[in-house]
Amino acid sequence: MKVIAVNGGPRKGWNTHTLLEKALEGAASKGAEIEMVNLYDIDFKGCIGCLGCKRKGGEVGRCVIRDDLRPVLDRIHDCDALILGSPIYVGEVTGELRSFIERLTFQYISYDAMGENLRHRQINTGFFFTTNCPEDRYDLVGYTRLFSDYEKFMNRIFGGECKILCASETWQVDDYDKFHMAMFDVEDRRRRREKVFPEDCKKAFNVGEWITT
Repeated sequence: MKVIAVNGGPRKGWNTHTLLEKALEGAASKGAEIEMVNLYDIDFKGCIGCLGCKRKGGEVGRCVIRDDLRPVLDRIHDCDALILGSPIYVGEVTGELRSFIERLTFQYISYDAMGENLRHRQINTGFFFTTNCPEDRYDLVGYTRLFSDYEKFMNRIFGGECKILCASETWQVDDYDKFHMAMFDVEDRRRRREKVFPEDCKKAFNVGEWITT
């Protein structure tokens, strides 16, 4: 079984990347072949609306842009499970991940019939989000709906179940004193890093185990 994790965050070794690594560890513990894709290492752009994936006589259901992302899309097309991850920047996933999602999913959307899916193989997926925001403010800032919408979208495109994991009030920098970040309670964030984030990592590991079943 092949499980691919796609990191939409720019900072390796930090929150999103760490959670995805833990998920892959969980998948590997069940015997899966694993791969991490770091989008900020790849030279690509979002969908350009060429409709090549829907051209008669062409590569229907496959993105035709020949750039550094195409081999990644090919591997994901053949994988058995997929996990995406992103920090929330200005109320959304990163621009890099959004561009990736355009390229990944538009190729599977059919314009021949409402609800038809050009990806004919169902797989389970995961979607991890990391954020500064306290969980009790998710409704207020629109995150609850955002996460739910992505869950529904992944279910619709890939057909299987999508597991959502949200890590809130994450540790952002090694030294808060170097930045204008006075609104954050540094000691509280440190305690959460030491006590809460390890629990988030366990949840990520469990998603990796689950996704192989």
